[in-house]
Amino acid sequence: MPKAKFSAATVGGTPDDIEAAFYEALQNADITQLMACWADEDDVVCVHPGGPRLVGSGSIRAAFEAVFANGSIPARPERVRKVESLASAMHNVLERVDVMTGDGPRHAYVIATNVYHKTPQGWRLVAHHASPGSLQDMEEAAGGSQVLH
Repeated sequence: MPKAKFSAATVGGTPDDIEAAFYEALQNADITQLMACWADEDDVVCVHPGGPRLVGSGSIRAAFEAVFANGSIPARPERVRKVESLASAMHNVLERVDVMTGDGPRHAYVIATNVYHKTPQGWRLVAHHASPGSLQDMEEAAGGSQVLH
C-alpha cells in the first residue's frame, strides 16, 4: 500500500485524496484505513445498496467489518462528477465492482454519492450513499432539465 495515500487519509489531504484512500481501503479490506477516511462525528451516514441507513461511526464500522469478513470490495470509481466549495465537496461516482458469478467474472455497477467536509483534522467523508446501478448508467443521460419529483 502506498504510504502517501494512507497518510492523506490520516492527516488531511484533499477530497480527491480521501476518496482515493476510501476506495483503496475497500479494495484491500482495510478497516483502519477506511475508518480514517470518515469524520469522527455522531451524524455521519452510510447507505449500502439496498441496505438501511447507518448513522454514526460505530454502526458504519460494524457494517464494513461484516462485509470485509467475506473479503475485499473490488470497487473502482468511474465517471466522477464533483461539486466543491471551501468547506464541503460532493462527488457522485459510478462504481464498477468486479464480481464472480457462476459464468465467471462480471462487472456490477453502483451509483454512489460521497460527501466530504473540511474538519479540523482535514477533509473527511461524512456521507456515502450507494444505490444499485446498471450498464446503462455508463451511458449517462446528459442534456436538458428533467423533473425528478
